[in-house]
Amino acid sequence: MQITRIRALRGPNLWTRSTAIEAIVQCAPEEHDISRLPGFEDRLRARFPQIGALQPQGADQSLSLADMLESAALALQAQAGCPVTFSRTHETVEPGTYQVVVEYTEESVGRLAMERAEALVQAALADAPFDAQPVIAELRELDEDDRIGPSTGSIVDAAVARGIPFRRLTSGSLVQLGWGAKARRIQAAELDVTSAVAESIAQDKDLTKRLLHAAGVPVPMGRPVTDVDDAWAVAEEVGLPVVVKPQDGNQGKGVTVNISTRAQLQAAFATAKSFSDEVMVERFLPGNDFRLLVVGHQLVAAARRDPPQVLGDGQHSVRELVELVNQDPRRGSGHGTALTKIRLDDIAIARIAGEGLTPDSVPAQGQRVVLRNNANLSTGGSATDVTDDVHPEIAARAIEAAQTIGLHICGVDVICESMLKPLEEQGGGIVEVNAAPGLRMHLAPSFGRARNVGVPMVDELFAPGEDGRIPLVAVTGTNGKTTTTRLIGQLFAAHGLRVGMTNTDGVYVHGRQIDSGDCSGPKSARNVLFHPEVDAAVLECARGGILREGLGFDRCQVAVVTNVGAGDHLGLNYITTVEDVAVLKRVIVQNVAADGYAVLNAADPHVAVMAGNCAGKVIFFAADRHHPVMATHRAQGSRVVYVDEGHVVAAEGSWRESIALRDIPITRGGTIGFQVENVMAAVAAAWACNLPWQTIRRGLAGFVNDSDNAPGRFNVMDYRGATVIADYGHNPDAMRALVQAVQAMPGQRRSVVISGAGDRRDEDISEQTQILGAAFDDVVLYQDACQRGREDGEVLALLQKGLQGAARTRYVTEIHGEFVAIDHALARLQPGDLCLVLVDQVEEALAHLAARCAETSPVTAGAA
Repeated sequence: MQITRIRALRGPNLWTRSTAIEAIVQCAPEEHDISRLPGFEDRLRARFPQIGALQPQGADQSLSLADMLESAALALQAQAGCPVTFSRTHETVEPGTYQVVVEYTEESVGRLAMERAEALVQAALADAPFDAQPVIAELRELDEDDRIGPSTGSIVDAAVARGIPFRRLTSGSLVQLGWGAKARRIQAAELDVTSAVAESIAQDKDLTKRLLHAAGVPVPMGRPVTDVDDAWAVAEEVGLPVVVKPQDGNQGKGVTVNISTRAQLQAAFATAKSFSDEVMVERFLPGNDFRLLVVGHQLVAAARRDPPQVLGDGQHSVRELVELVNQDPRRGSGHGTALTKIRLDDIAIARIAGEGLTPDSVPAQGQRVVLRNNANLSTGGSATDVTDDVHPEIAARAIEAAQTIGLHICGVDVICESMLKPLEEQGGGIVEVNAAPGLRMHLAPSFGRARNVGVPMVDELFAPGEDGRIPLVAVTGTNGKTTTTRLIGQLFAAHGLRVGMTNTDGVYVHGRQIDSGDCSGPKSARNVLFHPEVDAAVLECARGGILREGLGFDRCQVAVVTNVGAGDHLGLNYITTVEDVAVLKRVIVQNVAADGYAVLNAADPHVAVMAGNCAGKVIFFAADRHHPVMATHRAQGSRVVYVDEGHVVAAEGSWRESIALRDIPITRGGTIGFQVENVMAAVAAAWACNLPWQTIRRGLAGFVNDSDNAPGRFNVMDYRGATVIADYGHNPDAMRALVQAVQAMPGQRRSVVISGAGDRRDEDISEQTQILGAAFDDVVLYQDACQRGREDGEVLALLQKGLQGAARTRYVTEIHGEFVAIDHALARLQPGDLCLVLVDQVEEALAHLAARCAETSPVTAGAA
């Protein structure tokens, strides 16, 4: 068994809506059925008993080593605590080659699980050692390191519950919620509207305290100090005991409380100095340590924090008691778990020394041993929820403190005896305010009720009913998808929206091209949805991107499928039939929102059947309104778009809206059939997005099918009285559509310039010239700049094969070089002739044609 390729499917894909790892696995003949490998399953289970039941995926189907790899990769992640459930193994058309797909939640964990699963299977094959427990621990540790932390995760979970899409922008806590112009960003528990000034103030504890004091908020007295002598002087000024802490610290680092002697103060000063150049001394407030969480203008949670401690049992030492407490599965080494492991470090040893204890001392039964003076969860403390106990006056002081500093999310640290009465009545005060506060103590307190604090944070970002989504139209199909994408973009722009568009020509935002080349994949889609100036997105989704990585979005408002044809790269990536292509294309239909629409070609049976896979509604389009699918759908009161008496008609029940084809330049008065189909699809998509009909009319009337607006899509030019058409058609279905279109145009002698893409099947390359040979007098063949794996001259030979016995073609020539071939064809043209140029290098070929067509000298006699 050998893994030949691994891919990460980062969005909804051919197999699942979840993220997944896809591996291509090759198995030797004897590995197709593990029953032919004596003792293999027993050896596998001996090394990894948790692998679970091994069931074939289908009737009378044997289990291969690829199935074992699938089961092991999924089970290893599950044992590591990853919430994964989906996996599948699919045998391809190549004997012994399988596609193994396993869900992941963190890509790095999914990839490592696949690698370790392969090692497990190989070890079972060779009867070699394999220890699963260290592997599971490795995966668990990697998952804890890479996954979003609990604070950020609670906000993301609350956003997802409201249907708001998210994208993680870094490996840390920076996350975008929503798309385009409606997107907002968070970093941990901090909002994008919080200023750097407010955060800077919060980090300066002395400035914070002075501002709060000026606002009438009770705070402990104190100030920054320069050295130990200055610190002791402040301690005597404010009165012992005191607190020593870094002026710009966080998470309780370097803080020492309840200092009552100069020796303690000297040690505390050294500790604080190790964390910051600036040290503060302030009066110690007796009482409990509380954290109040303020979001916007409301208090949403409160917790009492208790310092890390152990309870003696008369048998175990302090060190052993700490180890026992740290066995709590809720305790981890970072912020990824509800609690943090208690550290028996120098600070803890110094703290228990004050009680006459050492790490090896055995506390008496019931004796409480406090290991730190501060109660931060990051140092091993615990939390008890007290939200329901907070006095309104304390809540008001906390909100006032947050607003004084300018923080939209604020952790307010309060020291007082109780939350049940105002701070002024009990001598309590606010000792700190914190930007980007940790949320673990509220999400999963050690005791008391958990608070879903992510919800009010999302409510602070998005108004009620808002989901952060912009209109998103996904377009796919074998032919016409790029023109349809551009048409829909034009209609959105006519409505005054800033459009983000991806297609095979590039990425466009508000009419400006920001990337070039084939940008019909998920990466380009994500870039558009990331752009802050995009009000609506129209995304072409080609087969390659879906296969390679899945979709670049979780769901769309509208999915458009123009058609499904046989020439769409059959034979590549195990897509071998038109039915396979249809299954792949329907991925966008499967991911339409429940309140969205699928726009489907009723005349294409492979497309029409996709209606059953749509969670939303369906708009069918076809030129013939009497088509059975159209007639049935309309009879049911659903939406259809069709052609009737020279008009594109949208109908729903008895309601109708029509647009004259003569007012849609791209269709040339309705004579170009495939452009009429593209227009119907675009009209249906705009209708699904509730664009006004006057806007749709205006947009269609303004769409000119030239080389600037739709490069390589039936661009019509004039060359010295002859008609030249440039198109990027490259499969048999496109050839049929082009032949039908040019037959409706005048032309005395008709010629075509064509090459063939080397990554198509032999029969698809030959079929193209077979179709053209029946419609054109002259055929000029040229060889592509890139042969895509073919030998020199191989594609030309296949094109020649298609012309054998051509009904109309009388002149055939082979030219090496696209531009040379174009010039050769142009030199043969007479006024009134027609020439179809099937371009390969779209941008360069169009520029070359534009330059030639700009020539004004008359055609000389005998140029033929």
